[in-house]
Amino acid sequence: MISFSHIQKQFGRHHVLNDVSFDIAQGEFLALIGKSGAGKSTLIHLLIGAETPDSGDVTVRGKSIPALSSKDLQLFRQSIGVVFQDFKLLNKKTVFENVAFALEVTGENAFIDQKVSEALFLVGLENMRDRFPPMLSGGEKQRVAIARAMVHSPVILIADEPTGNLDPENTIAIARLLRKLNLENGVTVFLTTHDPALISEVAPRILTLENGKITHDLKPGTVYPNYFG
Repeated sequence: MISFSHIQKQFGRHHVLNDVSFDIAQGEFLALIGKSGAGKSTLIHLLIGAETPDSGDVTVRGKSIPALSSKDLQLFRQSIGVVFQDFKLLNKKTVFENVAFALEVTGENAFIDQKVSEALFLVGLENMRDRFPPMLSGGEKQRVAIARAMVHSPVILIADEPTGNLDPENTIAIARLLRKLNLENGVTVFLTTHDPALISEVAPRILTLENGKITHDLKPGTVYPNYFG
């Protein structure tokens, strides 16, 4: 479904990615782990078309992302959901309005109430629709961000360090929610993290990224505790 093929990427003299190749199957839950600066976020940016590789290609269902026109790239981005560690919520909008905003900016104005209500139910926040982000805990904010990512019914959910700002209890809760979306909704999940608690909870396929290269490709459920140090 997703293919990174011989990706090279550098910024200035710094080689961030060096001949990186891997595939993600439809319905798979893959975790990319690596220390800060290893290139995890760069791979995310390549997948969503925010960056282009110096060489190599990124394809989704056989379509080259770097080759997409601006219009086609916008359409592609509507088929994926993205969650970041800093939530990126609008503090002056309610929970409902934050999720609805994702539909409004793409012109999807039909059935907004139904779609947003379904997304909030999916993440267990249907009773908090009228609250504002400053009234929420970190875990609740991330659930709003996940609801916003899911409101388009994406086929791919990208989670870039989604528990980086959360305590251990909320980390486990978000991990279980991501696994639920993967198993029950059939969403392909591409996760980046350096959080061993998150890895232990979801037991995904694991790729390790070190010095711009993929160093391990471990099957789901593999225990790899020494990587995090």
